[in-house]
Amino acid sequence: MASSRKSVLFVCLGTVVFENTGLFCSTGTSVPGNICRSPIAEAVFKKMATDASVVDKWVIDSGATSDWNTGSSPDARGLACLRKHGIETKHRARQVTKEDFLTFDYILCMDESNLSDLKKKANSVKNSKAKIELLGSYDPEKQLIIKDPYYGHEEDFENVYQQCVRCCKVFLERNS
Repeated sequence: MASSRKSVLFVCLGTVVFENTGLFCSTGTSVPGNICRSPIAEAVFKKMATDASVVDKWVIDSGATSDWNTGSSPDARGLACLRKHGIETKHRARQVTKEDFLTFDYILCMDESNLSDLKKKANSVKNSKAKIELLGSYDPEKQLIIKDPYYGHEEDFENVYQQCVRCCKVFLERNS
C-alpha cells in the first residue's frame, strides 16, 4: 500500500459455540462472518469517502476471521437496506489474514469479543501496525456495540446501517 493512503478494515467475527480458541469469540451462537455488519460498514464508509472526494486516499475493505462464508455475498437483508439508501456493493466475504495487521492502519470491529480476539491475534503478528478499535467508539450517540442483526429482522439491519453512518462520519472527519 502506498504510504500516502490510509487504510481501514471493518471486521465482524464468526463465532463458535461456547468455545474461545484464538480468533473466535464465545457467544453461544453460530453466526457466519463478514456478511452482515462489516460489509455494511465498508459500503457506508466507501460512499462517505466518495462523497467527500477522498476515496482515493483510502484503502477500504472488510473481513471476518472465520472462513465459513468466504466468497459469499452479504446477507440479502443488508443488501436491501443499503439499496434503500442508494448504496450498492460488490463485496464478497473474506477471511482476515496476518498481512491485514501489517498493512491496515485501522481495524474497526463491532463488539468487545471482536476487539479482544483481534488484539490477541495482533499480538502474535510481528510488527503489527493496525490500530484496533470498536467502530462504535466513534458513535456520537455512545452506542459502543454494533449488534449482530443476523437473527433479527429488516429493522435490525436498518439500525446497523444508521449506527455505521454515525460512526463512519465521525471516523472520516477525524482521519481525513
